[in-house]
Amino acid sequence: MTTLQFLADGFTVAFQWQNLLFAFIGVIIGTAVGVLPGIGPMSGVALLIPVTATLTSGLPTEAAAASSIILLAGVYYGAMYGGSTTSILLNTPGESSSVVTTLDGYQMAKQGRAGSALAIAAIGSFCAGIIALLGLVLLAKPLSSIALKFGPAEYFSLMLLGLAAVSGLAGRSITKALIMTVLGLMIGTIGIDAVSGIERFTFGQPTLFSGIEFLTIAVGLFALGEVFKTILEKDDDDGKIAKINRVFPTKQDFKDSVVPIARGSFLGFFIGVLPGAGATLASFFSYITEKKFSKTPEKFGKGHIAGVAGPESANNAASGGAMIPLLTLGIPGSGTTAILMGALVMYNIQPGPLLFDEHPEVAWGLIASMFIGNLMLLILNMPLVRVFAKVIETPKKYLLPIIIAISFFGVYAVQYSTFDLYLLLACGILGYLFAKNDYPVAPLVLALVLGPMIENNMRRALTISNGHFSIFVSKPLSLVFLIVAVSWLLIPIFMKMRGKNVIINEEE
Repeated sequence: MTTLQFLADGFTVAFQWQNLLFAFIGVIIGTAVGVLPGIGPMSGVALLIPVTATLTSGLPTEAAAASSIILLAGVYYGAMYGGSTTSILLNTPGESSSVVTTLDGYQMAKQGRAGSALAIAAIGSFCAGIIALLGLVLLAKPLSSIALKFGPAEYFSLMLLGLAAVSGLAGRSITKALIMTVLGLMIGTIGIDAVSGIERFTFGQPTLFSGIEFLTIAVGLFALGEVFKTILEKDDDDGKIAKINRVFPTKQDFKDSVVPIARGSFLGFFIGVLPGAGATLASFFSYITEKKFSKTPEKFGKGHIAGVAGPESANNAASGGAMIPLLTLGIPGSGTTAILMGALVMYNIQPGPLLFDEHPEVAWGLIASMFIGNLMLLILNMPLVRVFAKVIETPKKYLLPIIIAISFFGVYAVQYSTFDLYLLLACGILGYLFAKNDYPVAPLVLALVLGPMIENNMRRALTISNGHFSIFVSKPLSLVFLIVAVSWLLIPIFMKMRGKNVIINEEE
């Protein structure tokens, strides 16, 4: 049978009434999970495993597994849609992968363009989901074999490239961006060292043994930072927000979004294929890439539609890409895909090279259902754009308590710790101070994500090479990533120095 015949059989499975219902329930719950900060797709999927097991108890094993995984996967990619809503409207990232969307999405909302931002986010996510699924159908096996070639050295260099690219989020000062990057790396070292088991910067406090929760930092810096700015600077003039007359993008918005959506979709998909990279890294890379390729990079951070279209497409495409190593190799690339793998194993179905041969109903039924689920999300989200857009018109005396409540509920739902609530408050104050003094927050957040990955992969690589650093340059892919990273840092400096020399020569 050809791939198209297998896919047609998959649609036969996906169009069964119970599977359509499960896909619908999954994407609805996923959207809600994405909107509420802190809960995340990992928690949502884990909580629903016993529920799906109960709902499918009367079905044959193969059909039960297909129905369960269809619902759980719907929660996963549905959360990628929902995360953008509060990022754009309230400057509160629902998901870690939606942090980047706050940079331009919230600025657009303040300018009265929330409708355009939300609509482009929905359209971009849909296009990315379809592109990722086409890639999953056509390129699953070839891409998986390439991903297998990535060892610790290659991952270390790739993450280092991500850190070097943080200069693209520098704002006015690269020095301030580097300071924030180092601060993020330092925060990332807090906790128990995974290799030696030694406490680092915990000061004997058991609450710090597991490290600092990423979302606590992100929600504090972005959401509560904005709240403190409004309160402390008495920015309570609701008239400053332009009236939202248009809820769909203009022709110019579409024109400015087409290339970022396409670029973000492909970039997110390929990053999603790499185990451990994830949607957060994909959205950051997409934002940096769009700013680098833009003819007007100064517009980023001030409400540029490309700053929403690219990252939102990338994070949704990454969730589709992450399915490739899970289904074809049995290697979960993220926490959420690890839980999805556990759900399959629970039904005695082992993901890996034999999955498509031994359990085609499950594998192709899941892929076909993701096409249907993405269409459901677009149909559900586009009519709600007008409703969502009205949120930004809510008077600030009502809106600020809502933001605070969502932030505290989201953080406490994950950590069950009063320490994290105090940390959330502290990060809110720091977020306000950083913004006031023009210290960019995005580099800190990216460094906090990448820091532990960089350290772990460096240690693994050095263990393999018996402590020889030459492993990072002896591996071709690793060497390429390192050269690009160094170039990314040095070329702007040389260009700046050259520009100064030209000015001096002209003056002489």
